[in-house]
Amino acid sequence: MTDHRNSPFRDAGLDRSTASHVPDTAQTRSTSYRLAFADDDFLCREELRPVRLQLELLKPQMMLDEHQIDSTIVLFGGARIPSPANKDTARTKTLAELSHFYDEARSFARLMTRKSIESEGREFVVVTGGGPGVMEAGNRGAAEEGGKSIGLNIVLPHEQAPNEYVTPELCFNFHYFAIRKMHFLMRARAICVFPGGFGTLDEMFESLTLIQTGRMQRVPFLLFGRAFWEKIINWDALADAGTISPQDLDLFRFVETAEEAADIIDNWDPAPPRTDIPGR
Repeated sequence: MTDHRNSPFRDAGLDRSTASHVPDTAQTRSTSYRLAFADDDFLCREELRPVRLQLELLKPQMMLDEHQIDSTIVLFGGARIPSPANKDTARTKTLAELSHFYDEARSFARLMTRKSIESEGREFVVVTGGGPGVMEAGNRGAAEEGGKSIGLNIVLPHEQAPNEYVTPELCFNFHYFAIRKMHFLMRARAICVFPGGFGTLDEMFESLTLIQTGRMQRVPFLLFGRAFWEKIINWDALADAGTISPQDLDLFRFVETAEEAADIIDNWDPAPPRTDIPGR
């Protein structure tokens, strides 16, 4: 990062502090007098959306760079999947049956965090959406192994706090889904998808599309729970219909256990982005 400590210009933080101690007059109380970068109402105007998008991209990027994080292991999965200890509270019988994936996500995060610690926390850092369910399990496993993990939270109408296992200095909050998705994938060394709902499906298909179209390099793309994924998505029907190519079914693998997923990642040969789309 660029070091601005020797800049000839006055520090913006000093000006912000000075501006907060000016005499109380009609002029200084006017919203027009506020420093633009310290004016929340101004920054939230519709015309400032491009600036807010840039800030949401820059803040996590700069902080992850400061922590020297070079690669991540992405965990997507349902917020409603309970831990086995709490499966009796599940809304449906199916959710209760899926609770074992909480433990698989937790175990998988522990395995990846062991690899991360070997690189002094630079590589294989677990990143989740920062919420409950599978996300909590991922951050929990990393914390139990003594490593750090990232939480990329999103502001929703039913606001929820980040789970308690996210490394505090790597806990982020987003307004824009699109920028949050970019941060999920910009450092991704592997993408691991556990059973989930609309949000999980959205993240899974957008990631698959980037790899399918060559906009992102091939990485291990692992779907935990073949029975779940084959029940809710007829993958072969998509290929038979010609809306995807048979080769697209090779972009991902089904796994059942943390150990199976870790073995695939350990033995993965780096693959460049596609240069064409089969079937086009």
